[in-house]
Amino acid sequence: MPAWFFPVLAANVGLVVGSFLNVVIHRLPRGESLSHPPSRCPRCGAAIRWYDNVPVLSYLFLAGRCRDCRAPISPRYPLVEAATGLLFFAAALKLPQWLWVFHAVVLGSLCLALALIDLEHMILPDALTLPGVALGLLFAWLGGPTPLLPAVIGTVLGAALPLSIIWAYRWLRGVEGMGLGDVKLLAMLGAFLGWQGMLLTLALGAVAGALVGVGLILLGKGSRQTELPFGTFLCAAAIVVLFWGEKLLTFWSWSQP
Repeated sequence: MPAWFFPVLAANVGLVVGSFLNVVIHRLPRGESLSHPPSRCPRCGAAIRWYDNVPVLSYLFLAGRCRDCRAPISPRYPLVEAATGLLFFAAALKLPQWLWVFHAVVLGSLCLALALIDLEHMILPDALTLPGVALGLLFAWLGGPTPLLPAVIGTVLGAALPLSIIWAYRWLRGVEGMGLGDVKLLAMLGAFLGWQGMLLTLALGAVAGALVGVGLILLGKGSRQTELPFGTFLCAAAIVVLFWGEKLLTFWSWSQP
């Protein structure tokens, strides 16, 4: 097989997975079934035909509109599909063995879904984060890129840190510093990335959130009380750490356990 075959195959699988992630992102926070009814136009209710459900291409062929009522289709749909395809392609191209590839694409898919759900609804569903903790520990036990001990420490520390922040904010200011969804998300990231990767993710996410918050204040579109979807920043940071975490840790001279 030529060297490009498996990354290209993985990219096509990623496009299909991205189409399913769109269903998860839309339906899960609304409490709807992920399997029934089949995909429909939210405006006219017309069922989406199979040939209008081809990732990315259908959106382009339909010019971003429903075939029946011509209502606009959110560009989020092809963007999520393309991003998932790119994630799968990069994992298959970069990582040395299939278990590591599965580890990367599962974490990346969870992060994409959680990031967009938190961005729109300000929630991080347990239906994604809690199974994510179990999957991260399973990959570690099977011999994935994160050894089991750092994964266990990362899970415990990932939950303990935000719980401490919640307690401290409640005691000092009488408000919640973070939500419990962030606790479970950081535990999941600790299971997948280990304690060092989780801490690096937390640092990068906090910096990104602070920069966005300051930018909104300077633009007059926010204040110090404006709530930001911290889970979105954590998920974006986790994908960065997933692919470049080792180099970043080496840059800061953090040794692996």
